[in-house]
Amino acid sequence: MQDNPSQRPDRRRFLRAAGAASLAAGLPWATTAATATTHDSAWPTRPIKWVVPYLAGTSPDTAARIVAEALSAQLGQPVVIDNRAGAGGNIGARQVAKAPADGYTLLYSGSPMAAAMRMYKSPGYDVFKDFRHVLGMSRSDILVVVHADSGMRTLDDLAARAKARPGALDYASGGVGTPSHLGVEMLASSMGLQVNHVPYKGASELVNAVLGQQVAFGAPLFSVAYPKVLAGKLVPLAIAGPQRNAKLPQVQTLAELGVPNVNLTSWGGVSVPAATPEPIVQRLRTALEEVLRQPRVIALLEQEGGKVAITSADAYAKGFEREIQFTQSMMQRVGIQPI
Repeated sequence: MQDNPSQRPDRRRFLRAAGAASLAAGLPWATTAATATTHDSAWPTRPIKWVVPYLAGTSPDTAARIVAEALSAQLGQPVVIDNRAGAGGNIGARQVAKAPADGYTLLYSGSPMAAAMRMYKSPGYDVFKDFRHVLGMSRSDILVVVHADSGMRTLDDLAARAKARPGALDYASGGVGTPSHLGVEMLASSMGLQVNHVPYKGASELVNAVLGQQVAFGAPLFSVAYPKVLAGKLVPLAIAGPQRNAKLPQVQTLAELGVPNVNLTSWGGVSVPAATPEPIVQRLRTALEEVLRQPRVIALLEQEGGKVAITSADAYAKGFEREIQFTQSMMQRVGIQPI
């Protein structure tokens, strides 16, 4: 709740008096608590940095920029995107884990960050100990694509080519532990295919690798592949999600194509350093929920191929638990060792 400006002088005098009384009573913690409360209630008083641990132009970056613009207006302070890509998102996550817990550094967190807890021997952070998860905000489908000149038009075409030349087909991912990596490994395992993983730095580079025919196929985020599909440069073979996407209703899900156990989406949200005070987290959460319900924000996110999916802090945290368990079971299933 905002302070009433007319009451602020009296409140300041009360806090000063409370602090003086606590010192006289030998209770210095009361002064600290009063000061912290005043500081937290004033948040934010300066620009906020939102670390996106992926390259500019990727789906998470685009989603964060759409939300950041509206969030700036909601909070009355600029929300500035800071891209810190690398190591499957670990570089940016580490930075935020070590940042001051004052509400001025946010993290675009999500499924790759959870997968990294198993994909890397030492990711440099713990998703539960080092962060408070504010809320989940969006999901995106995964699209299996090939180059338009590849001669492949269906998932069966891809399977036939891979089986004719075991181990000869390369596929691109957006990095180790990303949905574009884990999804293809599970797909290949389910279909009995031997393919080679070539990691790139993000979904945009993944798509460029397929466009340049440096690899045979890939499974990028829907939002990144969609414009190239519309332009006729990429051919979609399947959607690795629970249902078809309204933008490409003719493209079947993997389950419809006879691969029922590969159901992947990429999801993301907002996290902050673990010690961030509750009043700040509550105000941030409220502001984000209001922003994510704005028709303009919803339309822009859907235009990019994403879907608004507001989840509570508890539900978002449980999503990390499920993703970690899934990653571990998938790694054991296909024989992937941590790096």
